[in-house]
Amino acid sequence: MGLLTIIRKNRQKEKEMRILFLGLDNAGKTTILKKLSGEDITGISPTLGFNIKTFAHGKYTLNIWDVGGQRTLRPYWRNYFEQTDALVWVVDSGDRFRMKDCKDELHSLLLEDRLAGASLLVFANKQDLQGSMTESEIKDMLDLPGIKSHNWRIWSCSAVTGHNLVTGLDWVIGDIASRLYYSTTVQSSQ
Repeated sequence: MGLLTIIRKNRQKEKEMRILFLGLDNAGKTTILKKLSGEDITGISPTLGFNIKTFAHGKYTLNIWDVGGQRTLRPYWRNYFEQTDALVWVVDSGDRFRMKDCKDELHSLLLEDRLAGASLLVFANKQDLQGSMTESEIKDMLDLPGIKSHNWRIWSCSAVTGHNLVTGLDWVIGDIASRLYYSTTVQSSQ
């Protein structure tokens, strides 16, 4: 029995998922995470390193890693790739000036071997702000249709109002579960 099989069997018993929240600085990663876990979102400061949140969502335990997005921290992102089931890429929908940087960083991440097979959820955050780009504009600017290596979905959302956060999280959990748990359950019952 290979190591990957052993890891999958252990994770299947625990129904755990590891989700990595990344994106440029000030995209709203920490605010989204705090909103999802029911914490106060006033007075959030930039993440200078990482935050880890573990909470139950449905029948799964989510281990979510929120890593700072400042340019000086981005080279360290690769330290968090191991055993990642999903990448949640958070975009500031109002930051038109950094969309090329946002696209370049995302596409660079998707080339990483340790993220191969991970689900990709793109949260188009800050939709509550006037002048925000639409989901369709962001999809085009990030060239999401060009991504063939990962199963992806984009959701417009607002970390402040909570709009679409749970819906997006439900999608990514379902996508991970269909890959990690349902396929192994079907195989093992044959």
